[in-house]
Amino acid sequence: MSTTLLLARHGQTVWHAENRYAGVSDVPLTDTGRAQAEALGRWAAAHPVDAIWTSPVSRAVVTAEPACRVLGLTPHREPGLRECDFGVVEGRTLAEFAAEDPERAAAFRADPVAHPFPAAEDPLAAAARGTDALRRIAAVHPGERVLVVAHNTLLRLVLCTLLSVPPSEYRRVFPQLRNAAVSELRMEGRSAGLVSLNVPCEAGEF
Repeated sequence: MSTTLLLARHGQTVWHAENRYAGVSDVPLTDTGRAQAEALGRWAAAHPVDAIWTSPVSRAVVTAEPACRVLGLTPHREPGLRECDFGVVEGRTLAEFAAEDPERAAAFRADPVAHPFPAAEDPLAAAARGTDALRRIAAVHPGERVLVVAHNTLLRLVLCTLLSVPPSEYRRVFPQLRNAAVSELRMEGRSAGLVSLNVPCEAGEF
């Protein structure tokens, strides 16, 4: 019996305007991010789910709150869904890192899995924990629809893992998961299929 996982990246944060890496940092949502969270709540009201799971990081928890409120659901928090730790680039832009260390920045761009940022979490380890988390969630909700609110890099790595795409290609194959947009994934056992990607919660958002 398949489980439908509706994956959503959290709303816009205060670091998004400058495209700063936000991994382990507890970065708040902007007014736009809170509006995106409310839009996700309206989407959930029109497309009800049976359960809601989030990363334990506050920007994901806050993004899920309107959907929880409208559906009367208590969210489950899954540590395996937290964002990757970006090491020395946490809170900085790739351009800033490139100005400091152009060779390592070029290596990251060429293969972000083989050449992660200094002191960063191993991308393959992050992909494994995120994949395991989604499989656990699917296993406890057979035949149900589940909203999962997490993070851009982690979810892209997990999608590559589940869909048999080389993880090193995550930045090229999935350039961006848009804030509070919904991607539908069907899970059955260890198999997964992508039904839709980056569907906006409200018409005209993109």
